[in-house]
Amino acid sequence: MDYTPEASSITMFTTEWCGYCARLKKQLDGAGIAYTEIDIENVEGTADYVASVNGGNQTVPTVVFPDGSTATNPSLFEVRERISA
Repeated sequence: MDYTPEASSITMFTTEWCGYCARLKKQLDGAGIAYTEIDIENVEGTADYVASVNGGNQTVPTVVFPDGSTATNPSLFEVRERISA
């Protein structure tokens, strides 16, 4: 499955209990950056995808950028930089 987002937005893999995910979502909301959230515990196959881009670890938040690249637990600054590149 292709999780590549539209330009100027991101796809973010999360879990309900992840504090880092909640923090990043709050920052993205405050900055007006669009995102699609996918809970890896509720969407079949997504935990495997996250593990495949994180050296076998199901680390969240994992973010997919419009160019198809990924980052694990990126800062708001990094997200802004990478979606505007």
